[in-house]
Amino acid sequence: MPNIKPVSDLRNYNEVLRDIAVGEPVFLTKNGRGRYAILDIEEYEKTQAIVKLMGELAKGERSGAEKGWLGIDEVEKALGINHD
Repeated sequence: MPNIKPVSDLRNYNEVLRDIAVGEPVFLTKNGRGRYAILDIEEYEKTQAIVKLMGELAKGERSGAEKGWLGIDEVEKALGINHD
């Protein structure tokens, strides 16, 4: 179950920080609506890495669609993979 607290709870930030765990962010509300998320730094870094990876994969897919795809033989040759 998500950990949701009003932003006013930050007055006692030690209590809010105690509730943060990897994979379990604390969501802060303002005027009853979701406003902020507090994440463990490891979770934040993981999320950023995933976003970057997805961006790179999208660039590769666009490149393949625009310039054409390489066959397996071409990929193996470019990577220096030899099946002898």
